[in-house]
Parts: sequence; structure tokens; C-alpha cells
Amino acid sequence: MKKKLPDSFSLHGSVMRHSLLKGISAQIVSAADKVDAGLPTAIAVSSLIAVGTSHGLALIFDQNQALRLCLGSTSVGGQYGAISALSINNDCSRLLCGFAKGQITMWDLASGKLLRSITDAHPPGTAILHIKFTDDPTLAICNDSGGSVFELTFKRVMGVRTCESRCLFSGSKGEVCCIEPLHSKPDLKDHPITQFSLLAMASLTKILVIGLKPSLKVWMTFPYGRMDPSSVPLLAWHFVAVHNYVNPMLAFCRGDVVHFLLVKRDESGAIHVTKQKHLHLHYDLINFTWINSRTVVLLDSVEKLHVIDRQTQEELETVEISEVQLVYNSSHFKSLATGGNVSQALALVGEKACYQSISSYGGQIFYLGTKSVYVMMLRSWRERVDHLLKQDCLTEALALAWSFHEGKAKAVVGLSGDANKRKAVVADRMVEILFHYADRALKKCPDQGKIQVMEQHFQDMVPVIVDYCLLLQRKDLLFSQMYDKLSENSVAKGVFLECLEPYILSDKLVGITPQVMKDLIVHFQDKKLMENVEALIVHMDITSLDIQQVVLMCWENHLYDAMIYVYNRGMNEFISPMEKLFKVIAPPLNAGKTLTDEQVVMGNKLLVYISCCLAGRAYPLGDIPEDLVPLVKNQVFEFLIRLHSAEASLEEEIYPYVRTLLHFDTREFLNVLALTFEDFKNDKQAVEYQQRIVDILLKVMVENSDFTPSQVGCLFTFLARQLAKPDNTLFVNRTLFDQVLEFLCSPDDDSRHSERQQVLLELLQAGGIVQFEESRLIRMAEKAEFYQICEFMYEREHQYDKIIDCYLRDPLREEEVFNYIHNILSIPGHSAEEKQSVWQKAMDHIEELVSLKPCKAAELVATHFSEQIETVIKKLKNQVLLFKFLQSLLDPREGIHVNQESLQISPCITELFIELLCQFNPNQVIETLQVLECYRLEETIQIAQRYQLHEVTAYLLEKKGDIHGAFLIMLKRLQSKLQEITQQDENTKEDSSLKEVEETTVETIALCQRNSHNLNQQQREALWFPLLEAMMAPQKLSSSAAPHLHSEALKSLTMQVLNSMAAFIALPSILQRILQDPVYGKGKLGEIQGLILGMLDTFNYEQTLLETTTSLLNQDLHWSLCHLRASVTRGLNPKQDYCSICLQQYKRRQEMADEIIVFSCGHLYHSFCLQNKECTIEIEGQTRWTCYKCSSSNKVGKLSENSSEIKKGRITPSQVKMSPSCLPSKGDPAVKKATSEPVLDPQQIQAFDQLCRLYRGSSRLALLTELSQNRSSESYRPFSGSQSGPAFNSIFQNENFQLQLIPPPVTED
Repeated sequence: MKKKLPDSFSLHGSVMRHSLLKGISAQIVSAADKVDAGLPTAIAVSSLIAVGTSHGLALIFDQNQALRLCLGSTSVGGQYGAISALSINNDCSRLLCGFAKGQITMWDLASGKLLRSITDAHPPGTAILHIKFTDDPTLAICNDSGGSVFELTFKRVMGVRTCESRCLFSGSKGEVCCIEPLHSKPDLKDHPITQFSLLAMASLTKILVIGLKPSLKVWMTFPYGRMDPSSVPLLAWHFVAVHNYVNPMLAFCRGDVVHFLLVKRDESGAIHVTKQKHLHLHYDLINFTWINSRTVVLLDSVEKLHVIDRQTQEELETVEISEVQLVYNSSHFKSLATGGNVSQALALVGEKACYQSISSYGGQIFYLGTKSVYVMMLRSWRERVDHLLKQDCLTEALALAWSFHEGKAKAVVGLSGDANKRKAVVADRMVEILFHYADRALKKCPDQGKIQVMEQHFQDMVPVIVDYCLLLQRKDLLFSQMYDKLSENSVAKGVFLECLEPYILSDKLVGITPQVMKDLIVHFQDKKLMENVEALIVHMDITSLDIQQVVLMCWENHLYDAMIYVYNRGMNEFISPMEKLFKVIAPPLNAGKTLTDEQVVMGNKLLVYISCCLAGRAYPLGDIPEDLVPLVKNQVFEFLIRLHSAEASLEEEIYPYVRTLLHFDTREFLNVLALTFEDFKNDKQAVEYQQRIVDILLKVMVENSDFTPSQVGCLFTFLARQLAKPDNTLFVNRTLFDQVLEFLCSPDDDSRHSERQQVLLELLQAGGIVQFEESRLIRMAEKAEFYQICEFMYEREHQYDKIIDCYLRDPLREEEVFNYIHNILSIPGHSAEEKQSVWQKAMDHIEELVSLKPCKAAELVATHFSEQIETVIKKLKNQVLLFKFLQSLLDPREGIHVNQESLQISPCITELFIELLCQFNPNQVIETLQVLECYRLEETIQIAQRYQLHEVTAYLLEKKGDIHGAFLIMLKRLQSKLQEITQQDENTKEDSSLKEVEETTVETIALCQRNSHNLNQQQREALWFPLLEAMMAPQKLSSSAAPHLHSEALKSLTMQVLNSMAAFIALPSILQRILQDPVYGKGKLGEIQGLILGMLDTFNYEQTLLETTTSLLNQDLHWSLCHLRASVTRGLNPKQDYCSICLQQYKRRQEMADEIIVFSCGHLYHSFCLQNKECTIEIEGQTRWTCYKCSSSNKVGKLSENSSEIKKGRITPSQVKMSPSCLPSKGDPAVKKATSEPVLDPQQIQAFDQLCRLYRGSSRLALLTELSQNRSSESYRPFSGSQSGPAFNSIFQNENFQLQLIPPPVTED
């Protein structure tokens, strides 16, 4: 009975205490043995405990488990059956017993006398399931196995005891199997709701709440939702405080959801029921008991108890009670004693009923087992904590105690009084546990083994002590007894001190004792964790430590933050730490050495520290006390502007501190001063300080030559900023600014040019421009080549055209000039005159701009001044620049982002570009011509001829349409190249000339192929035969005895020409032409044997290909037609035998001559109904039907897309005929000769579409159709070699084209 779920146990501990009532259990067993009492069947608990048995006895025990009475006898038990229900009244004076055969008896519990024996209160032959006293001792309620409920009124007239019975609910309207009257505690006797004497009843289908007084009235009915019919209905009342009012709450449940109903009485006297949050469970309930208004105990069907907090619905504990061997009341629900005359539904519910075995009284729950009685109650808070301690769960015990302390624990018993009193009680207990915990931590520490094991042990234990001491705000305890206790073990002491660190750093722990503070610093020092020491010191109140010792430690370990903090907080001393840091960083800076990393860190800390002091903030965190702020500021200023340091040597320069800081980081030091000047109030002293500091800065920096230009510039930028302020009170001599200008613009050496320019620019931007005469400034800047300065000045005077010069002269920024010009010309806000001057300037420098970046220059011109292109061309005298400019402007491949249409460029400009292209880059001419648009063909041809570019001329002639002219030029080129080859002798092995021949041949073939489609036979021969002649001519010259060294290559080229010709010229013509040739005519056929055999090979290959294709096509066609025929002749199977529109059987209308229309989708209609829905479509003068359902759901009106295409039938009861309306009749001549294309009806179209979908990709038919179209009508040869040129949009050119080489599936006929 002690199995617990670990998660809720660790959080809440053990919530319930379980105990066996040994006395009662022993006597139940003994009564069964000695007086044949039988097994226990029912229990009722008040201040007495009553147990009923199966042989009709009622055993009454007092609170000490002594048997007080044994009521009834086994002989009565034989007559009445087992006791099936018990009830004790409020004052514990009467007991009601209900029996399995339906009788009811009433006993006096004081004397043990039988007062009443009632046999006629309800229909005979039904067992008593429940009998309950109400708060009125003369009124009881009983519920029998017929499902009826009766009210029993007890009266005593003239000494005669009577009982009147009234039926409240008849089982014929639904069987009630659970009743629960509302009982109020003595302190709630006067609650207004008690006058109604409420009764809750649960039938198999609903809950009812009725009032018995003043007259019978139903106040509420509530049906169950969906549930398992074998679940047991449960009811339980309890008074609960909601919004400071105490009202009864009814919990009811059937299955795994518990509903809570709050019952209230309003002013008018009516009762209102409101639903509260319900409880969803994951198990089936057989009992529900309130233990108090916040906590409920549930028993599930596998005998597991669940303790649940009602408001949060959190499960606090789970307990197995299977060893109780709980008694079930199933036999009474099945009414076995009277022959089992009950409904199946009630018998099914009775399987799990245990209403009479569980009784609660005063926060205790009693469970009746077959041989025992157990009691359960909530443990008090101390018990729960002690229970965890017994099990050695100390951390869990502390956590639970803390939840009691904070008021967050659930099911709390035994804590009373106000919040502070409760907290004090719990805190005392927690302190006791903490001492116990500390002793245990030291006792359980592993003695031998590694130090890490000990450390780990204490790291698990010690933080818990520290946390809870701080949560309980018991620092006294933590730093005295706990610390002393843990200090016995050095490892524990170390862990303890490390635990304090996070609390100190987050400022949650103030007021540490000096001893602990000292130990803390020493501990971290020993562990070499100096950074931690520093972090701790600046968060502690160190006044109680030995300050000199701490300062020394900080200095030795470079803890500068801590050192400054100790000086400031411990001694209110702000200057000493500065002096200490200056002593370290001044000597190397004055000697001009570079600083070490350590020294740089010190210098930075010094600057931040000075900044904090001057701003009134404490270093490194917090604020300086208000009263000290002015004093600290003055001290720091006085210190900075000292003439000499404290222990100065004779050669020390004046103002050492200012000088050191300027050398260390000029910009940052001046920033610190600038921030300080911001904070100054304008009192007299502050103004004097400012002026004094400025004078010292000037004296130190201007009279010294060891500062860089940027350092000097920083100073003057700082000054310019201060002088530019509206409330400025500083005075600086203007001649100093002139000196700086001289210093920056005309130095002795020309190094650091860009740095000096940048410094001067910053100075001007900071407001320093008012300190200079502008004309002189511009002169000096130009002389020093400070183009950014010039730009800054010109910008002020809106002399934008001069800025272009600045850009062009400045090698670093010259490419930005394009963006600058573009911005000026396109951004609104500049006047027309300014734009004009900028453009004029750009035009003057156009040659420079083009040579800088031709594409940017072209973009600029095209964007802003497209109409002035010719002017620009005139300005560009250099031919190469002009070529680059035009190329960027006109060639779209150059990547210039300009819309070519908007650029209205005249053809003569394009022709000028083409001419320059022929001059400078002749190889690119054709490619460029393909992308260029506006040029005149005649003029361009003349240019190409002038530069003797034959391919270009041929390309242009072809474009013009003079194909023969183009061909002649190409032929001429080819012949001259062939001539070169034939004149080469054996020794000159030049592959390049052969390569040129190959290229020219390929180009000429391509030209012929491109244009052959559009020529007639004669024109084709005029192209191809001269080409063939030209190729064969060199071979005729070389004798067969001594073949030319390139003859093999020429032969293969000739073969290529022949193969290409074959696509356009009939084979006999070619053979005839070759044989007519005078050379071959003389019987030298051996020369051309190779050619002819090659042609015959091609012919054989193509013939085979044709035959294979034809056979494949025939197979395909046969397969397709088989499928078409099968799908067209397939019978239709209607899904239903009624019309889908009027929903009436199709036979109903057989007296009318109405057609029945069935569709392939399976829907069926009367044609009359379809006509009314306008489901007809006229196609080529014929009426087609569409399925109403499919077309309306798909929203498709088109016939071809409709998924259920039409079949139509006339149906009579005897036979089904196909209506021929879909097929064209043979006798109709209009149909026969209307089109050469055969007409498919929609059914066939659909089948054909399905067929086509079987083949993803192009069908073979489509491939072959295309191949056949590519033949000329005059050519009778079925296949050609290659087709080139974009003459047609081909399937083969589709990137997804794949040849599918799988034959179609063979279907069995």
C-alpha cells in the first residue's frame, strides 16, 4: 500500500496516512467464524462505525474499535437476506438497515432495540441499493434495484411508530442508481439552503437535484455527455467557500470527467446552479470523496487512489489499495437475492459499484475490505516533513517546508493563525532541519579517495544550506553557527565561500562579517582566481578590512579596479590611485616607447576613472555620494593641470599629466574633456577651469613637435566644436588655427597625406571653418592636393562643376565621378544653371571620362543626354576611345543598363561603330551584327567590302535575301583556300590551312541548308552542285598514283557535302551529275566508288528504319483501337436506382414516355429532370447531355473537360436499349462528307485522352509526323541526315525530349 509515484512524492511528500483498524478487522473475521455473521457487505460511519454482513447482522463499534452492539440475527438474515445499505442519523441515535430482499429495519443505537421493521415502503422483490437519513431525523430516502426512489417519513402517534412512503422518482422513467441528500454540519445549520432539504439523484442518463421541502420541486436536470455504459454514476456534496460565501457544491461524475456544480439561493428564494471548472482525468472512477473543500480523493477502476487539489487540478499522491480487497455491491445491483429481476443496464453499472464500502466522516475515509477496515486521512504539515526526513530526503523536506512557509503547498493541515505566525512556526522547523542537514553533510563526507569526490559531495550539499539561510533572511545563522560548523572541514569551508560569490555579485548579500570577508579574499587568492577577487571587492563594504593590505594585494596582482574602489570607498581618497597609475605609464610614453598590453589596460582604466570622477559617478559602478561630487571634480581638475608631479625630476616637462594623457590617446582624452564641459554649469569657476585647460592643451601641443598631425588635428577639432557652441565662453587665438592650417597643408615631408587631409576635413566639419579665411583655405588645399577639402569648400559655395575636377584629379576617388555627376543631374533640388554647368564640365572632360570607364561614361550620356550623342562623338577625336564609347553604348552585351528603344540612335552612328569594329576587332563583326538593330544593309555591305570581310558580306547578303550572292562569295573563299592547300608541297605541314578549309566548308553547307527549304529544285541545284564541284576539283588534279597529302581529309569533307545534299536533292540527280562529269565519264569510277557506296549505305539504313517504324506504328494503332473499342462498348453500372435530381425511383415514371439517362460516372437521371436543370449542350447541331452533379461540383461547363461524359439510354421495365443519338447515322450525307476528319463522339474522345495520358512525353505518332513534315514534298526519300538551323519549332529541340523505347503493353483480346 506504500507504492508512490516519484514525481509527485518529491514535490508534495506523502499527503495521506493509511492505517488498518486492527480491532474492527479482527472482530469482523471472528464474528464470521463464531456466530456465522458472514462476510461484510456495507459500512456507515458517524461517531460510531456500523458494519453490515451478508447474513443480516449489523455490528456497531465505538471510536476505540470496541464492539458495542450486534443487531439482528442470522435467522432474520435468512428471511431478509444480506444487509445491502446502512445509514446513521445526525445525532447517532438511529440506524437504518436496508436488505437484499427489500426490507428496511430501524434500530435504536443507544439500547439496541428494533424500532421499526418496514416491508411495504417500495415494490416487493427489489433490493435496497441505498438508504439515507436526511438532516431531518424523521425523513429518509431509499433507492431500490427497480431504479425507483422513495421518501420515508417516520411518525409516532399515540406511542405507535409508523412509516409513510412516497414515490419521488419511478424507475420506469429511467433507473436511479445513486442518491445523495445534502447534509450540513452543525455550524451551518442556519444556512438558507438547508430549508429546501436538497436531494441529488443520478439515473442512468441524467442528474436531478430536487427539493423535498417546503414542497417537492425539481431544481435542475443535467444529462450526461457520451460515456461508457459500464461507468458508475457518482455524487458528492460539500460546502465550499467561493468569493467569501459558503455554499454547497455538488460533484458528479460518470466515467473520467468530474463536473462541479455550485448551488446558491438568491434573494427571491429560488435556487441557482452554476457550472464550475470541470476535471478531466485519464482513468475511469468508481468512487469520489471530498476530504475537505480543497482536496478530493478519487478511486479508479483498477483500485488506485488519487489525491487531487481541486483548484489547481494537480495530482498530489497516488496510492495502490488493492490489498484492502474492497467489497463490491454487484450482487445487490443485480438483485440476485430476489431472482435477478433488473435491467441489463443497471446490472452492467453494478459490476463496479462500491457505494456501501466507502464512507467518509470528519476528514477520514473508511474502506471496507472482505476481512478488514482501513482508514485514510491527510497528514499534518509536520508529519509530511518528518515523513520525508525519515526517508532521508532532506532536500525534498526543505523544499516542502519552504512551500509551507510561502503558502504555496497543497492539502495543508495543522497550520493556523495569521501569515506571519505561520511563517515563524515553519521557519523554526526549517532551521532545525538545516542544522541536521549540515551535521549530516559533514558526517557523510567520504574520508578516503580523491579530493574531487569530497568537493563534489559538498558542492551538492552546501549551496542548499546557503540558499535556505538567505531565503529565510538568517544571515546571523549563516555567518556564525553554520560557518563555524562547516569550517571544521577545509573543503566544506572552500565550497561555502564559493557559494557566496553569485549572491555578492548580484548585490543580494550585504553586511558580511569581516572574518568571512577576509577568508573569502584569501580563499580566492589561494586558488589564483584574482579576477574573482576583484569582482568581489568592488561589491563589498571593505571598510572593516585592513585597507593597506588589500591595496597592496590589488597592486601586486594588477587589480586596478579593486584598488581604485578601495581607495575611493575605504579612504575617500580619489587622487592617489591616479598618481599610482601615472607613475607606470608616463615614463615609457615620454621616452617614446610603445606600451605593453598591461600598460595600455592601465591607461584605458585611468581615462575611464577620470571620466567617472568628472561626471560624478563612482568607479567601477554606482555613484559618488552627492555631497562629495563638487569636491572630487575640483580635486581631479587641480590634479590634471598641475605644473609638475609630486616627486618631479629637474628635466620633467611642464604639465606632465595632461601631456601623458595626450600622448596616450589624444582623441579619447579630449572626448572625456568634451563630456565634462557638457556637464559644467556656467558658473565663474567652471568657465575659468575650461579656459585654463584649453590654454594648457594649446601650450603642450602647439609648442611641441612630437605630436602627429592627427593628434594636433584632434585638438583643433575639439576646440572648433567648443567654439561653435551657442553658449561658448572660450577664447582661442585665430592665428593658432592659421598655424595649424600651415602645419597640415605644407609640412616638411609629404608623408601621411591622407591622414592630414582627413584631420583637416574633421576640423572643418566640426565648425572650424569659421576660423579660416575661405579663399586662402581653398588655395592651400589645392596646393596640398587635398581634393576632399576642395570638394567640401566648393559644395558650400555650390560650385559643383569644380568638384568634378577634384574627383578627376584625385587618383583614389576618380571612379566615383560618374556617380557624383549622375546624382547632381538626377536628384531634385539643384537648379537648372547648376545642372548645366556640371554637364558642360562633363562634356569638356568627356575624353578623360571615356578613357576612365567607357561603359559608365556611355551610361551617363545615354541616361541624361541621349539627344546629344552626336556632339559627344564629335568631341571624341581619338578613334580608339570613340570605338570603346560606341561599343559600350550600342552593344547590349556590354551590360549597360539603358533601354535601347528610348535611345533613338540614327543608323549612321551604328554604321560608324560597325566601321570602327571592322577596323579594330574584325573577328567580332558577325556576332555584333546579330545583336545590333538599326543599321542599313546596303551601306553596311559596302563597309564590309571595303575592309574585305567576306563572311560579313555573305552574312549581310543572306540577310538581305540575296542567297546566291552570299553563296558565291563563300564559294570563292572556299576555292581560294582549297587552292592554297593543293599548292602546298610535302614539306610544309600546315594544319591551320586545312582547318580553315574545314571551317569554310561547314559554314557554306550551313548557308545552303538554311535556305534550301525556301527554294525550288532548280535553285537548290544551283547551290549544291557548284559546292560539290568545288570540293571534288582538287581530287581530280591529284593523280591516283601520287595522292595529295590532304586527300583523305578532302574525301571525308566531300562525303559530308553529299550527305547534306541528299536531304534536298534526289539521289538519281546526284549520281547522274557525278557520272556526267568528264573526268569520271572516262571510266575512272574507282575514284568515286567510296562516295557511291557511302550513299548506298545511308539508303539501306534509312529503308530499315522506315520499315521498323511502320511496323511499330501499326502495332500501336491496333492496340489503341482495341482499347478504344473496349471502352466504348463497356456497359454502364449506375450507382443508384433513383434519379439524382428528383430522388425518386426511375420506375415511378414509367407511364410517361420519359427517357432514363445514365452517365459513365454512375449517376442516373430522368431526361425531364435534366432538361429542367438545363444540362444540355448543342454541338454541331446535335444535343449532348451533361451530368448535373459532376458538372455543378466541378463547375465545368465545357464538354471536353467534363469528367463524366455522356452515354444515354432509354430504359423500359422489360429491356434496355442504347439510344443511337450519339453516333452519326450512316444515311446522313452531311455527316459523311462534311469534313475529311472523322468525328469522334465525346465518349471516344475521353477514352482517347486517357490513352494519350498513358504515355507521358511525346507520342511516336507526333515524332513521326514531325519527321515526315521535314521532308520536302518533292523529295521521295523518307529520312535525311541532320537538320540544322531554327527552321521549325521541333519536339526534338525540347530539352525534356526523351525517346521512349519501351513497346506498348500487349493486351489480351
